[in-house]
Amino acid sequence: MQLYKNQHLVLYNSLSGEKEKFHPIHDGNVGMYVCGPTVYSNVHLGNVRTFMSFDVIFRYLLHLGYKVRYVRNITDVGHIVDDVDEGEDKIAKKARVEQLEPMEIVQRYTVDFHTILDKFNFLPPSIEPTATGHIIEQIQIVQEIIDKGYAYVTNGSVYFDVVKFNETHNYGKLSGRNIEDMLANTRDTEGQSDKKNSQDFALWKKAEPEHIMRWPSPWGIGFPGWHLECTAMSTKYLGETFDIHGGGMDLKFPHHECEIAQNEACTGNSPVNYWMHANMLTLNGKKMAKSTGNNILPGEIFTGESPFLSKPFAPNVARFFMLQAHYRSVLDFSNDAILAAEKGFDRLMEGMSILNSIETSSVSTLDIATWRQNCYDAMNDDFNTPILIAHLFEGIRFVNVLNDKRESITATDLEILKNTLESFVFNVLGIKNEKPSDDATEKLEGVVEMLIVMRNEARANKNWSLSDEIRDKLLGLGIQLKDGKDGTSFTI
Repeated sequence: MQLYKNQHLVLYNSLSGEKEKFHPIHDGNVGMYVCGPTVYSNVHLGNVRTFMSFDVIFRYLLHLGYKVRYVRNITDVGHIVDDVDEGEDKIAKKARVEQLEPMEIVQRYTVDFHTILDKFNFLPPSIEPTATGHIIEQIQIVQEIIDKGYAYVTNGSVYFDVVKFNETHNYGKLSGRNIEDMLANTRDTEGQSDKKNSQDFALWKKAEPEHIMRWPSPWGIGFPGWHLECTAMSTKYLGETFDIHGGGMDLKFPHHECEIAQNEACTGNSPVNYWMHANMLTLNGKKMAKSTGNNILPGEIFTGESPFLSKPFAPNVARFFMLQAHYRSVLDFSNDAILAAEKGFDRLMEGMSILNSIETSSVSTLDIATWRQNCYDAMNDDFNTPILIAHLFEGIRFVNVLNDKRESITATDLEILKNTLESFVFNVLGIKNEKPSDDATEKLEGVVEMLIVMRNEARANKNWSLSDEIRDKLLGLGIQLKDGKDGTSFTI
């Protein structure tokens, strides 16, 4: 169904600094590129938040009926420490420290990346290219930029001439930076003697004898610059100009700024119509950083093995927590915040579970059509998931009052209510709808009942730690115990 013809999607374009109506280059088709991970360590929660933002954007575009080619790369070479042109490749450094082949490092952390995203119920991208798989394309682009006069070769390395480029183009238009100011602030930086200007960036780096990852090129043995990889892979699969380019806010400069410059120098075209950037994730009000210990990995949320958490949380709960903030807003992760999100998540799932038990009437006393459009309006307004979630809870309120027979609904309106809730909760937000088979459910219920008996015995013996452990472990698996006057019940 081509819902996009009746919905008016608006998104925030970082290039213009304004919300703009979305008009894809090819009607009914969307090309979207998102900068993927540099696979030299476990994926961190901030990365997950960024990729989740674009997973929801991907899901909503599909829901609207667009045919989407979503390209998200794997950076497996060429990303320098601290994102500058001097230093050691992150993957090569990790390989040297652990005495492994670089591709062993790449494989280990690519698997970790996919495993974590799978737990969070991400849709796979249409194409997931690697930087090492596109060395030929990158060399070709470097040669074209040299031929156009915007790059120069020095001592086996190739640098992009930012000052020359800025004579006819606008370097800094995405990040809002002024080239003169940038040059003035970095003119005395050491270790940049191969460059004409301090702001010039590497398209190709000469590999020193100790450098592990290396390829032959017209300029000598070396490896590609970080910015070049995304230019090569995005344009190969999406064309010289495509619809959406996304990534974290931290990539706006220099990475995305350099991508624009490379494309314009090579093809004469601006590569992207809509630039989108997800904001950062903080932990207890402070920036996440391994160096300070203010850091938590996604896997630690699932196990609860973190000093920042009181217990484990299911991936669905963590996903729901992240989507309660708009993708362009800073999101602060804390134990209290995810506990609150878990309560909301349970309320949402409880409402979804009783949808099929609603009885219909000949008259509707609820305005379901307006509510449904409110859900679309939220997502049409720059993918505003927190507003959507508020509307979904309004839908759950409808479910509860209908279940209590305080309102009535026709079969047609009930179908709209049910389809809208299921589409937005499960398909657009990506909350996983895990329904075990009847046989599996029966076995699971038997195990839970057995654990409830064990917990009751522990409580009778005042073994509160064991009682709490059983409750929390079950909760971590998405099974909530409820103690009442008639005993303990549970919901899955």
